Amino acid sequence: MEISIKTNFPEVQRRLAQLQHGVGQKALASAINKAIDIAKTQMTREIPAEFMVNAGYVRQRLRISRARASRGRVVLRAELAATNRNGRSANIIAFVEKSVSLAQAKKRAKAGTQRQLFVKIKRKGGKKSLGPLAFIGNKGRTVFKRKGKARLPIDAMQTIDVTQMFNTKRINQKVIATVKARFADIFANEARFFTARAGK
Repeated sequence: MEISIKTNFPEVQRRLAQLQHGVGQKALASAINKAIDIAKTQMTREIPAEFMVNAGYVRQRLRISRARASRGRVVLRAELAATNRNGRSANIIAFVEKSVSLAQAKKRAKAGTQRQLFVKIKRKGGKKSLGPLAFIGNKGRTVFKRKGKARLPIDAMQTIDVTQMFNTKRINQKVIATVKARFADIFANEARFFTARAGK
């Protein structure tokens, strides 16, 4: 997600033309950065509202590149992106159920799935079994799945991570709409602040 003055804010462009060049550039850079902070905060709320992850997990995986305007160096662009530290998808261990009710245990015992792992990735909908070949290893940090009845070979089970959650169309469009709706007012506030500071 990128915020740039090129994103068709005619009212901002008109106001920018009325300001001294240095004042306008600083006001715009500051406004862009405040808008990208709003986007990060909302993304940190939207993703956990749809997926079974907490805000802290999401926040650690969101990265901001900031706009800047100082000492003649002007970069009027800011970007919010999702990343993970090792560049891989998340292991499904993050979504494995932590507890099971007595009623669920009885139901699974009857169905023959009591010893299987169940996961829930989205908040809406039910839990899903990983089947009889999945198990937890690596000191409780990883879910593996055997390729057959033999002990080996095995594969780590991967699933959607914040990078993919971030790019979910419904979430991304909602955050962008919020930024677009608020950006003109943010810039107006920053323009007043930097104009007043320049006049001192």
